[in-house]
Amino acid sequence: MRRRTLPFILGFLAPAAMLYVGLVVWPLIQTFRLSLFTTSGLSTKVNYVGAKNFERLAADEAYRQTLSNGLWMLVVSGIFLIAGGVALAHLSVGNHRSARALRATILIPQVMSLVVVAILWMFLFNPSFGPVDAIVRLMRIEPPRSGWLGDPGTALPSVTAAFIWYALGFYALLFTAGLRQIPEEINEAAELDGARGWFRFRKITWPLLWSVKRIAVTYVVINVMNVFALVQIMTTGGPDRSSESLLTYLYEQGFRNSQFGYAATIAVANFMLAMILSLGVLFWFRRSPEVGRR
Repeated sequence: MRRRTLPFILGFLAPAAMLYVGLVVWPLIQTFRLSLFTTSGLSTKVNYVGAKNFERLAADEAYRQTLSNGLWMLVVSGIFLIAGGVALAHLSVGNHRSARALRATILIPQVMSLVVVAILWMFLFNPSFGPVDAIVRLMRIEPPRSGWLGDPGTALPSVTAAFIWYALGFYALLFTAGLRQIPEEINEAAELDGARGWFRFRKITWPLLWSVKRIAVTYVVINVMNVFALVQIMTTGGPDRSSESLLTYLYEQGFRNSQFGYAATIAVANFMLAMILSLGVLFWFRRSPEVGRR
């Protein structure tokens, strides 16, 4: 029976496998290969340099700045997205009218284009007529003279705020699904035992969201590593690279400086970094609340 169904299964898998190899695996191999050369990308002339591109990357102060920005954004957005996602998930669980309304509104940013989100937040942070400056002045706080997006100390937090606003609905929906997977018998037993509020969340709900937490943190790592449009439109990586992301720096080296070999090296380094962080997340969340740490 298996011999008869195997060609049938392979026939359905073959188109998807060919597309994956052609659109993902082969370009990845070519990127690794290109990282060993120097080329402008405008001609067929390439020079083999071996590991010199990676040596240059290790000494690149600008790239270290992008790594620092990425780590800061990862930690801050991770905290707000996980905490905010769990809070909104608790509020949106249920069939009452307010919960349904919240579920309908939290996903609105997700259906918007990132370009629209970036323009919207540029308007909010505009120093001339943006509402953020007006609110800050009402709190008797002086906003930055060069604007929120033009000051090195506030450019990255401003972009991070826009990123959190855009992505929060997805994580709220993710944790909502996780809360609904918790058996009702466990909640009823906790209620009978008098477990309520923060104690119930810390001892029962949070451990049972183990698999959802692993998925959520992995998505945070991947999404932060792929931030491009928000930074490119809102700040173009400035001022003084204070909001530069890994992908905007790659774009600068490849398409502005015509150093495609070095840009491929940055892409390889970013790929390895994303793999290491993702594997680290999977290792950290390997513990199951049912079987304990292995």
